Amino acid sequence: MIRKPVVAGQFYSASKSSLRKEIQGFIEEKAKKTKALGAVVPHAGYIFSGETAGAVYSRLVIPETLILIGPNHTGYGEACAIQVQGFWKTPLGEVEINSILAKEILKNSSFLTEDSSAHESEHSIEVQVPFLQYLRKDAKIVPVILSECTLDVCREIGKAVASATRSQDAIVIASSDMTHYESAEEAKAKDEKAIQAIINLNEEELINRVKKFRISMCGYIPAAVMLVACKELGAKEAELIKYTNSGERSGDDREVVGYAGIIVR
Repeated sequence: MIRKPVVAGQFYSASKSSLRKEIQGFIEEKAKKTKALGAVVPHAGYIFSGETAGAVYSRLVIPETLILIGPNHTGYGEACAIQVQGFWKTPLGEVEINSILAKEILKNSSFLTEDSSAHESEHSIEVQVPFLQYLRKDAKIVPVILSECTLDVCREIGKAVASATRSQDAIVIASSDMTHYESAEEAKAKDEKAIQAIINLNEEELINRVKKFRISMCGYIPAAVMLVACKELGAKEAELIKYTNSGERSGDDREVVGYAGIIVR
């Protein structure tokens, strides 16, 4: 099965040469790289969030496999959907799913379901893939899409991911934008609360703060799962690499979307 791109030409350039040039503009070639366990990376159109995404990927040693966990914006498919075989196509070519690892994660979880339909129209993972192709041509992925989950479900899936990847060359990427459609000032104030919970490596605090302060962070569930997995794998710290918002590109600070790039080691 080949999963075809659905936002090429909208969120990022549709031609191979243009897309490579676009990504090249976001990559900091001289950035110091680190071998990380996880990260939070935004997933909006590259014109808005590419700078933040690029800042994160520029600092990562890209491993053999990336477990990409995104939120379900479309409502299609199973609530906790993992795709365990096939390829994802972008203008830069095809990326193979690491079937062995994906099936091991699926086996370890009672909540994950093998389902490709949840991925067909969802952009949150797709926009990550060209960055990976640009930085490591032989990289493989494990795509996971999550709808609303309880803390217990997040912890079970996170532990399932960690158990399967303990001896693997892999990283867990949580795909998420931050506050949506509030003023730049309001967005930053709310996002700082969520970011601090992530830096504290506290998935429960993150979920509680998102709900308490009504933070419209679309990928807080993927971020919570990522934190659980990383802590199981020995994570000790997290660092905010970059925070921006869409108003910095559009020139309109009245209704912005926030973008945070965070690395977990």
